Order: sequence, then C-alpha cells, then structure tokens
Amino acid sequence: MFRLHRDRSSWLLALFLLLGVLAPSGAVLWFMNDAARSQAESARQRVTEAYREQLRLLRDRADDGWKSRAAALDRSATSGFAGAVKGANADSVILLDARGRAVYPAPPVTLLPDPAMDRAEWDRAQSLELRHDLVRAAAAWERLANTGKDPNSAARAAQAQIRCLVRAGRRDAALEVIQGRFLSDPKTGGRDLAGRLIGADEQLLALHLLQPDDPRFKSIARRLVETLNDYNGAPMPSAQRLFLMGEVQALAPAAANFPTYPAELLAERFLEADPARPGNRALEATGLHDVWKLSSPNRRMIALYGSATVASLTESAMAEGNPSRSVRITVAPPGTPGGGEAIAAGAMLPGWQISFTLLDAGPWEEAARRRMTTYIWLGCAVVAAIALAGIFAGQFLRHQAKLNRLKTDLLAAVSHELKTPLASTRLLVETLLEDERPDAAKTTEYLKLIAGENLRLTRLVENFLTFSRIERNRQRFEFTETNPSAVVESALAAMRERLQAPGCHLEVDLSPGLPTVLADQDALTTVLLNLLDNAFKYTPAEKRIRLRAYRKDGRLAFDVEDNGIGIAPRDQKRIFRRFYQVDRRLARETGGCGLGLSIVEFIVRAHGGEVAVESRPGAGSTFCVCLPCRPADYKAVA
Repeated sequence: MFRLHRDRSSWLLALFLLLGVLAPSGAVLWFMNDAARSQAESARQRVTEAYREQLRLLRDRADDGWKSRAAALDRSATSGFAGAVKGANADSVILLDARGRAVYPAPPVTLLPDPAMDRAEWDRAQSLELRHDLVRAAAAWERLANTGKDPNSAARAAQAQIRCLVRAGRRDAALEVIQGRFLSDPKTGGRDLAGRLIGADEQLLALHLLQPDDPRFKSIARRLVETLNDYNGAPMPSAQRLFLMGEVQALAPAAANFPTYPAELLAERFLEADPARPGNRALEATGLHDVWKLSSPNRRMIALYGSATVASLTESAMAEGNPSRSVRITVAPPGTPGGGEAIAAGAMLPGWQISFTLLDAGPWEEAARRRMTTYIWLGCAVVAAIALAGIFAGQFLRHQAKLNRLKTDLLAAVSHELKTPLASTRLLVETLLEDERPDAAKTTEYLKLIAGENLRLTRLVENFLTFSRIERNRQRFEFTETNPSAVVESALAAMRERLQAPGCHLEVDLSPGLPTVLADQDALTTVLLNLLDNAFKYTPAEKRIRLRAYRKDGRLAFDVEDNGIGIAPRDQKRIFRRFYQVDRRLARETGGCGLGLSIVEFIVRAHGGEVAVESRPGAGSTFCVCLPCRPADYKAVA
C-alpha cells in the first residue's frame, strides 16, 4: 500500500509538472500562430485590393480580344471549313450562304430524280440484279458504265457492277473494277443522287475487301485519307466525310490522321440540336451543353466553342497584359461559382465571370514574413526556456523523490532487520532469567545463540553504515600492499562459527604464488564476507560452499561457489541494485535487506575490478570478483 501511494504521488507530480510546461508553451504557440495569421491576412488583403483594380483592366482587354476575334471571322469564312476552324481558333464552324443557310457542314439533301430511270438497258440491269442473276447483272452494269456519256450515271453503273460482283463472291474482280475506275482520282469518279463522291465510297469498300497485310491496303488507305482531308477540291457532303473518317479510323487507325474530325463531329451535333441561324455579335449559348457560338459580322459563319476553349482563349488574352506570375486568372461559365473576387467578364461574354487567385503575394508579404520570423524566434526562445525550466525542475524533483525513497527504504529496512535479532536476543535473555536454577548446557546453548544474533546484528549495522557512507560519498579506502591469503583468512575467521555448523561443507582453494595487490584489506574482507554470507543463507539444504583465489587473465580472482537456490537470468543484473531481493519471503526467513551485493559491487569497482555471476535456478551460483594486479590499473577513489 505504501509503494502504491508513493507511485501515485510520483505520477501526480509528473503530471502537474507536464501541465506546467505545456500550458504556457501552448499559450505562446497560440499567440505566435495568431500573430502570423493576422500578418499574412493583412498582406493578402493589400495584394487583393491591388489586383482587383488590375482585374477590371484585364477584363476590358479580354472583351476587346473577343470583339477582334468576331471581326476576324469574316476573313476566316472564305478559307473553307478546315481553314475557318484554324483561323477562328474554334472547336468547329458552320459556313453559311448569303441567305443564312448552312453550306458546310450541311444537312442531308433531298434525293434528286434519276435521269437514267427511263433507259431500257438500265431497267434490264436492275431487273437482273433483283432476280439475283448477279453475274449477268454485273455484265449489264459494265456495258452501261462503258457506254454511258454522263459521268455520274457511268459511275453509278460501275458502282452497281462492283456491288453485284461482291454479292456473287467475286472479290478480286470487284477490286479490279475499283482499281481501274476509282483509285486514280476519286473526285472525278462521279456522284450519286445524294451528291456523294462514289469514288470515295468505293475506296472504302476496297479497304473492307482487302486484308490489312495486303500491300494495296496501306496505299488505298493513305489515298483515301488525303481525299478526306482535302476541303479545297471537289466538294464532299459533310455526312459522307464524317462517316468515311469514322470507318477509316476503325479499319486503318495507323493511317487515320484527321485533324478536323472532332470539329466535324461537333458541327453535326450542333446541326441536330440547333437551327443554323446566326445570332448576335456576343457569345451565345447553344442547344448543346457547354457549347457556345459566335457569329461573324457578315453572318456568313458561326464559330463554335466549348467552355474550356472559351476560358482558355480569354485567359490567353488577359495573360498578354498580365505578366505577373503571382496570381492565377480563372474564367467561369454561367452557372459556375466564380469565387469571392469574381467580376462580370464583359459584353462579349454575357453571364461569364472572371476571378483571380493569389499564388504569391511577393514583396507585399515580405514585411509580414519578417515579422512572422521575429514572432517565431521569440516564441521558440520562450518555449525553449520553459522546457529547460521544466527539465531542471523535473530533474530536481526526481532527485529529491529518489532521495526520499532511499531514506524511506533505508528506514524501513533498518527497522525491520534490527528488530529481528534484537527480539530474538531479548527472548533468549528473558528465558534464561526465568530459570531459578540455570542449567549449564542450556545456558551455554542460549549464549551461543545470543552471540550469533549479535554477530548478525553487527553485520547489519556494518552494511547500513557502509551504505550510508556510500550515499553521502564519504566512503574512504586505504590502499596498501595486501596479501590475498590474509583477506581470505580474515573473512573465514569472521564466518568460522557459521561455516562450521552441522550440514555445512566448506572448501578453500588458494593457488600458490598469488601476488599481492594494492587494496583496502578491510574492504576486500567485507566483499568476501557478503558473498560467503549470501552463499550460506541462500543454500537451504546441505550446504557446499567453495572459496577460490587464483590468477585469471593476468588479474587476481576470488570465486565463491554454492549449491543454493540459484538466480534466474532476468534477475542476474538486478541483484546488484540497492534493496533488491529476488525472493522476499526467503529474505525475511534468512535475514537481509538487499544491500550486500550493491556494497560488493561498489567496493570492487572502486578497486578497478568487476564482479560477475553465473547461476541457474536450482543449480547454485558462482560469484567471481576480478581485481587488477598492477597499481596503474586502479581508480583513484576520493
């Protein structure tokens, strides 16, 4: 209970000390953080005010840029679809005629009447194809293709011939017709009733009929890609061009390089969702999500822009007048939050917002950083001072607590250990005094017991006194030339009565020619007495104790070996601590307070030596004390 109370007090003391350090340190850190945050916010506010004015100038520059872009659409409209997309920096365009109708891309046209429908040869070829007489139908179509004067009708007849040959399974013959009629120049091969280039369709058919590893495949694919990317030659309907681009990408992805394909797709989607009507001169929303249109002043072209393209072009226009890298300008479409510093983007971008985000306040925050640095150093100095004060206070309180524990343990040990022999002596004396006619044998026996208790009491008092001198750094040693045999004899003489008791067998082994050592003879005697006393006390049954003195690695060694209870490996380093006892129950029975081995270690180390133990539980113990044999090896002890 006493130890529990002492541990609880130590924990409470440590807790209060920790709180005493953390509370002021936390207050200092909070003040430092708050001051730094205030300085940073002040600098940021000044920079924000400066850039808010600059943002209006950038907005006007962006608005002028879009006006110039709208005016330039008139020039771009004359360069064809591909040139217009590139010239307008648009995602796509719709080219219009003077009446405002879409010219390219254009909706599908209505099929025209077939001028060849009234010819008897044409009817006969169609009839053969309908009756699945494909070989004769192919021959009939071939005669029409060769004799036709109208190039469109001749091309349609050749297309029908190729169709019949493919259906009849004659692919090689079909490829020969395609190669002979449509591979030289597909733009001059004629058109069908919807205005589509028949030669381009037949080149695609050739890709379907050939294997990708055929040498002709790459050549036809390359020629078809060139045809589809050529917007300045014979006009091709947008629907046909878009279809063929998709097919070539699927059949020959390595050759399918179509820069205008995304623009064609966007234009087709736009025409499906919105009528191709020019609007106002500002950017307008379309029927497509995130797609905006800008009409040219002469109303001959509609440029289409995605939201990302609008933002990118606007930011680029503003970046020309904003060389600073300390802010990031953001352009947000309608319906998207523009941030706390957002303003309207201008007349050309209705509903759009422009905002900025500070990336680096630069010089404006330099003064704040200097003040923050001062606060940080000041705070660190205060925290360091508090921490050092706490460490010193903790060390002092820990030292005082340790001294108090030592005093308490010593008082408890002295009270307990002195009480036992005194109580035994008093009991024996009272027993002798009660006898009216003392018996000589009984008296002699009791006097021997009293002498043993006195000897035990003397050993306890000597250990307590030695411990007290060690604690007060008052232990003094007188080093003289000492004979190891004399030390052994002194220790055996002091322990003679106990070692000659029944059931105790002592063996002494002194090697011949042992050198003298520079030592305090009484202190070394105390070492051997404590080791012999422990060997005697902690060997409960028949005692076999062996004392040896010999040379070991150029040093003098004393061994005390017993057949006692032994020491567990985990306790072998602890037994030299003050007041440490492996078995407190056994210590109470045999007497002792846990000071003997700590005194042994102190004396041996003061003589420049070392003490070690070898032991196993139940197999006895061997304590070995090694001392240097040369005077230069000794420590000076004050």
